[in-house]
Amino acid sequence: MRNRNTIEFLGIWESLYNPDFNPLEFERFRKEAGLNAFTLSPKKWIETTNAIGLISKSGRYGGTYAYRDIL
Repeated sequence: MRNRNTIEFLGIWESLYNPDFNPLEFERFRKEAGLNAFTLSPKKWIETTNAIGLISKSGRYGGTYAYRDIL
């Protein structure tokens, strides 16, 4: 998740459908997105912004999944 457009899309989706979304952290990520040194894992996105559109599970049957509307 390094692309600025991806971060902006996820932020807009979360602001529409998630009342607990943290817009301050989203703005920080949006400003840094697109820089060469910027990388963002789905797990960090979920934890810092209280996102509900992505689900990240670790372990044997883990993976990263998106809410059906995001696909």
